[in-house]
Amino acid sequence: MMDETMAYLEKRQYQDSGFTYEVIIVNDGSTDNTSDVALGYVTKYGADKVRLLEFTHNRGKGGAVRDGEGCLSCRGERVLMVDADGATKISDVERLEEALSKLAKDHTVPALVVGSRAHLQEQAVAERSFFRNILMYGFHLLVYVLCVRGVGDTQCGFKLFTRSAAATLFTSMHINRWAFDVEVLYIAQQLGMPVDEVAVNWKEIEGSKLVPVWSWLQMGRDILFIRLRYTFGIWRIGSNKPKQQ
Repeated sequence: MMDETMAYLEKRQYQDSGFTYEVIIVNDGSTDNTSDVALGYVTKYGADKVRLLEFTHNRGKGGAVRDGEGCLSCRGERVLMVDADGATKISDVERLEEALSKLAKDHTVPALVVGSRAHLQEQAVAERSFFRNILMYGFHLLVYVLCVRGVGDTQCGFKLFTRSAAATLFTSMHINRWAFDVEVLYIAQQLGMPVDEVAVNWKEIEGSKLVPVWSWLQMGRDILFIRLRYTFGIWRIGSNKPKQQ
């Protein structure tokens, strides 16, 4: 994934001298050689283009983004959040950039664009087992009823934010794990932040750590927490001291 990403970014910079970028890799307590691989890219491209942030203990996707300041330490006008598995084609960021430009003329306007796999749902349903489809539809219904409407795919790990949107959203979130994306979009909609959804290329990557039954139960619980705790003021939008979850 990193080879493809760096090749794409270097090519864009070569073609447009005004284009600058940085890649921030958050190592969320992994026990493999992720850090060594990441440091290899830091050495090759320089610390101004590639940075490594590390956790000793795994905190989940939300925790890595929030507590590791993966998005909060970005220096660019736009912030792309992308999973490290390479399931989404990096060049699709241009589709998101085009959509974001229509929502916000500059980075001071809070707005975000969600990469979406909703257009692939028919194929995904055909390939999944009946049980996994039941879990999927149940999750979508729960998200729609309790938290987020108007977004067909909340979970795609390919989202583009203006810098001001990232600063607002990631200092307000509390959820650490799989439902973290739902909370981000819930906060955005509560604030009236412009949100768009753009279809992206996507491929299934083997080796996912998502355990269907337990993960869906945990996500369902977290979605309930999002709605109830914000509704009753236990969690407040704008807090820069998130509670651990």
